[in-house]
Amino acid sequence: MTRPGMPRLVAHRGLHAEETGGARENTLAALRAAVAAGAAWIEIDVRRTRDGAVVLLHDPTLERLWGDRSAVADLELAEVRERGGGERRIPLLSEALDLLHGSGVVLLIDMDEAVPAAAAAEVVRSSPADTATAWCGDLDAMRRVRAELPDAEIWMPWASPVPPSEAELAELRPSVVNAPHLIVGADFVSGVHARGLGVAVWTVDEPAQAAHLARLGVDSVTTNVLPRLQAAVADVTTGSSDSDEGERAAGIVRELAEWAAERTALARIDGIGPVQTKKDPGDHVTRIDREIEHGVRVALRAQFPAHAIVGEEEGGESDGTRPCWYLDPVDGTANLANGVPWTSFSLALVQDGRPVVGAVLDPVGEAKDGISVPVPVIAGEGRGAWRRGSRLVSSPGAGEDPLSGAIVTTELAGTSAWPGLSRMLDALAERHCTLRIPGSGTATLAGVALGRGVAAMVHRYSPLDHAAALLIVAEAGGCVLDAEGRPTLDPGPGPVFTGVDERSARALHLIWREAASRAASDGAR
Repeated sequence: MTRPGMPRLVAHRGLHAEETGGARENTLAALRAAVAAGAAWIEIDVRRTRDGAVVLLHDPTLERLWGDRSAVADLELAEVRERGGGERRIPLLSEALDLLHGSGVVLLIDMDEAVPAAAAAEVVRSSPADTATAWCGDLDAMRRVRAELPDAEIWMPWASPVPPSEAELAELRPSVVNAPHLIVGADFVSGVHARGLGVAVWTVDEPAQAAHLARLGVDSVTTNVLPRLQAAVADVTTGSSDSDEGERAAGIVRELAEWAAERTALARIDGIGPVQTKKDPGDHVTRIDREIEHGVRVALRAQFPAHAIVGEEEGGESDGTRPCWYLDPVDGTANLANGVPWTSFSLALVQDGRPVVGAVLDPVGEAKDGISVPVPVIAGEGRGAWRRGSRLVSSPGAGEDPLSGAIVTTELAGTSAWPGLSRMLDALAERHCTLRIPGSGTATLAGVALGRGVAAMVHRYSPLDHAAALLIVAEAGGCVLDAEGRPTLDPGPGPVFTGVDERSARALHLIWREAASRAASDGAR
């Protein structure tokens, strides 16, 4: 176990991607690059071919890396070896062990199923005695490894923020408890250390988070970006700066949004299960809402134990004296429940009434492994707004009238029109402006930052649904107005307006104000 502040760094699948100029993951080239970069530990993934060979490959098929949907388990080794060549060739586990022989580098062998465990154990048993190995991954696989190699170093997989008990540890006798980094907090680290074991986390690519985990005393950090994290943990102190915390929060928000996007996409394919209602038949809730909120809460409690959390499904409250996370796991559940693929997600950290970090999901997704996945849009105060690595920049409305020939968006009050909606529709039509009601207030308000219309509004602001969207619009250079027409990111419980620029937002605000005033005077909608 290393001393607090200096965790060992494990090069995930070797050193690959931009860090090595294009070496492919789990190749001998990626392993050599990791050794050259100073890695003392390298994690690799193994699969077994139809004829029993153990090869380095993460996915069960060749599709992601090779464009071939064939399952490795259905191919002979000779067929697998036909893919690529030279530095891109899929290597055998034995070749990786030979490469590291005598280097002092430990090879951490990972597997997500038990199928290759016995064969991989036999390869290790036949390798030179001074080639160091350790094991992680699927629980059943680790059981098989322990049976095959009684003295093996095993990293026990763990997915709870509560440390394992002595009884849960007894079967595997691990030296390390290996958990996703988002659920690991100070109590977890101290609880595992109290049992004499090390704490390993995966997969950390943000320097600020790596430094935070080092301060907690985490013993091992698996990363895709070894050089970047080497600098981050080299001189960790006991404190942390505000800028570090801002960067850390932004990184965690992005990971949580990506996870929520994948869960939402899978739900569209696998089915959302039973749909329940809350206050009326038009107020839906699904297991996806609850699963996403629970998962996000677990991570936030571990990472920011001093913060408040308020969520759509589990509630919570904030007195404004401490930072608060506002979460809507699925904004647009009525769409989800009725098969309309237009939903979002909203997560924002609010301090002193203003959102400082936030994420939503852009319903216009991207294809990933054959699934259409919504895309996270992230913003941080003073850091801009970003979608898939591209910074968002609002384009000012064109022409003498910014609304003429354009689209603006709004949302209903549940299943009803809010006072003045029909009058606003008529006034917009007179200016040749089209009104849309997509079904997600989060996506509606944030949409102007993505080039979807020139302005948007909702009739009642809620930080659960809208705080992240307001921050995204502001950081993209757009405009946010409250019911009085004041620029603000803390608009209060009334209507809120977003625009690609102030002129567009004010044009919509003026139409709404006149429509609402007339509706109030004559009781019409």
